[in-house]
Amino acid sequence: MKFNVILEQDEDNMWIVECPSIPGCISQGQIKEEALNNIKDAILTCLEVRTELGYTLTF
Repeated sequence: MKFNVILEQDEDNMWIVECPSIPGCISQGQIKEEALNNIKDAILTCLEVRTELGYTLTF
């Protein structure tokens, strides 16, 4: 599966990345690459938890 993400830099120069298709799926990193790697892990974890709870994804 591929998910679109939103990547923004905050006022402290941290990179914040969010997956809008999965409510609450947000991560961060000090550099873009770290933030993008972290969101991959966050997406997998969010999908596992949502499956366990019986939630569906909205696209």
